[in-house]
Amino acid sequence: RLSHAMKIIIITGPSATGKTRLALSLARKEKGELVNFDSRQVYKYLDIITGKDRPKNNAFKIWLYDVVDPKEYFSSFDYVRQAMKVMQDILHRKKTPILVGGTYLYLYHLLYKVETENIPPDMILRKKLNTKTVLELQCKLTEIDKSLFASLNGSDKQNPQRLIRKIELASYYKKKGTKVPLKMQYAFNDFFKDKKIEYIGLTYKNREDMLRAIKLRIDKRLKEGAIKEVKTLMDQGYGENDPGMKTIGYQQIIPYLKGKITKQQAIDLWTLKEFQYTKRQLTF
Repeated sequence: RLSHAMKIIIITGPSATGKTRLALSLARKEKGELVNFDSRQVYKYLDIITGKDRPKNNAFKIWLYDVVDPKEYFSSFDYVRQAMKVMQDILHRKKTPILVGGTYLYLYHLLYKVETENIPPDMILRKKLNTKTVLELQCKLTEIDKSLFASLNGSDKQNPQRLIRKIELASYYKKKGTKVPLKMQYAFNDFFKDKKIEYIGLTYKNREDMLRAIKLRIDKRLKEGAIKEVKTLMDQGYGENDPGMKTIGYQQIIPYLKGKITKQQAIDLWTLKEFQYTKRQLTF
């Protein structure tokens, strides 16, 4: 049996499958510490809608909760850099890192060698691009690397943060006189080669169960104060175009608070977007 210092547990799957609950249970048995890989829970102040499950009496620390302001963009490059430091610290103390979350790009770029993830963010370029519309970003990426834009799925083509990162990569490679490699690699990062990885994927028996769980969770978060949470953030100066606020739930409640849609329309849209996202998680 390998020592705890050589073991890493990964728990993933669609939303509302009880990942954190299982992770907390394993932490007690495995002398483990939780490491979040949910791209929304890394943001400060986004608590109710993102479903941050904080252990009672702070019995267990969950690393990589609340590490960045909602106005800041936090890429998978940023995540990997921080997650590696955290895991090394946990292993050094002879504990078991328990990775838990559903953001598949964070997990993928953490586990596997992805050439583009070694390219750091260009903050000056990002500042310029943050003022652009989605259409302008699409045109900019097409202008630099048409094949890269064509390789994106429909969701990524509408996602300003991902478009900005792709422009960043395309600009970097253009200076080198090449194009962004489209083919992904599947070789493990060196860090994981001598580790025992226990991989747990949670899901539902069918879509009906998944949709039912999503509806129950949204109802629970509304009762916990989801709408008040969004209003408080807006009062503090955060808006729908801030990276952290481009989150399912917040994006549907903001139009309701602005009087553009009804509360029921916001809930229905929130439910639909959650369901669509869980299907993408399941595919991964």
